[in-house]
Amino acid sequence: MGSTQLGAKELHAVCLPFPAQGHVNPMMQLAKLLYSRGFQITFVNTEFNHRRLIRSRGSDSVKGLPDFQFATIPDGLPPSDKDATQDVPTLCDSIRKTCLGPFKELVTKRNSSSEVPHITCIVSDGIMGFGREVAKEMGIPGVQLWTSSACGFMGYLQYGELVKRGIVPFKDESFMQDGTLDEPIDWIPGMRNMRLKDIPSFIRVTNVNDIMFDYLRSEAQHCLKSSAIIFNTFDELEHEVLEEISAMFPNIYTIGPLALLGRHGPESNLVKSLSSGLWKEDAKCIEWLDKQKPDSVVYVNYGSIAMMTDQHLKEFAWGLANSKHHFLWIVRPDVVKGDSVVLPEEFFEEIKDRGYVTSWCPQEQVLAHPSVGVFLTHCGWNSTIETISEGVPVLCWPFRSEQLTNCRFLCTDWGIGMEVNNDVKCNDIEALVKEMLEGEKGMKMRRKAEEWKKKAIAATDTGGSSYNNFERLIKVALQ
Repeated sequence: MGSTQLGAKELHAVCLPFPAQGHVNPMMQLAKLLYSRGFQITFVNTEFNHRRLIRSRGSDSVKGLPDFQFATIPDGLPPSDKDATQDVPTLCDSIRKTCLGPFKELVTKRNSSSEVPHITCIVSDGIMGFGREVAKEMGIPGVQLWTSSACGFMGYLQYGELVKRGIVPFKDESFMQDGTLDEPIDWIPGMRNMRLKDIPSFIRVTNVNDIMFDYLRSEAQHCLKSSAIIFNTFDELEHEVLEEISAMFPNIYTIGPLALLGRHGPESNLVKSLSSGLWKEDAKCIEWLDKQKPDSVVYVNYGSIAMMTDQHLKEFAWGLANSKHHFLWIVRPDVVKGDSVVLPEEFFEEIKDRGYVTSWCPQEQVLAHPSVGVFLTHCGWNSTIETISEGVPVLCWPFRSEQLTNCRFLCTDWGIGMEVNNDVKCNDIEALVKEMLEGEKGMKMRRKAEEWKKKAIAATDTGGSSYNNFERLIKVALQ
């Protein structure tokens, strides 16, 4: 990537992610790319996540460098379980009410310091709109990184329209069972063949003042007031919906997949070692994958927030065991609602030569491994764009939010996914795993996934659409 490295750095970006793993990761990838192009970086975590980083990575992980520094703001919440993701609605409500003041104070302090250059732009998460407000007050670019899909963003932009049409809020809870969610929705720009259940799930409310519905509706709309919106996607993948967003708001920059664009990023090992991982990774699983045959392993990971019942966990366990295929299964300690994870002894006996169960792993390395043949995922956007980047087809079990929208696109428009029934049964898991790894349908999806991988690489190669958009972002939007 053409270098604009400066002896003494004159550009200074403050990067402000939403405090959850799936948001911190892409912001860190973007921060490293900006750093490689001559930006001083101030990376702002919440105090809670700062402490989690130290626990999972050691204190060196937040020392930073003279020109890539970490800072913190409080999230306004009382202390909670040190190694679990915080309750998201409570967190969003607290962020909205308390974070503007501390962030403004931090930025003012940084700006009056003689040790760092003046702040020249603020890059905040798409749902941390107060960062944009502070940038506006300072008269500098306030850019937002929307960390999920463009189709998810378009879904959130429809929340107001759903209220206008009288669809939301629902009268009572019966909509969950009476077929209402299967109704087709044919009026969303750039999104064909949608059903009500494919819209980001926070619409499933009986009260329009529900925290998540209100928060996402408002944050998505307010993104359209920022200097620019960055998407971790590429033009060919979401072209129809991107065209429609662009018609509403021209200043959009598709620069994904960020992990692939990162090939043009910092050479320095010091910068590469700066991490945003909030969970301790088990690197030994890579050695286990090394011993497996190509395209033979089912990789199962529900992301950093999804939770399930103990019964669902057992259905997944026996479905994987009964498929007789090898699998790498990530089971977070907090994945079962209100309980610790206990899998039966006979399960471990059954899978001792075929299964590897651990609490977290280096996902990009796992998906890039030749032995991985299918990814059973919650369809969070990082997992989705990473699996597309590595050409791995998916079994989709979306949990909430725009994961449902991503699932719909994976299974229809992009042609690389099969959906797992929401009420998981072990027989279904067994059948889907066998179909994906042994069947004709699975073979087709692997070929299709390989095509998407080539397109993702082309987009981030020198001269590709995402590469060029990143160049434009630096020259036009951030200065």
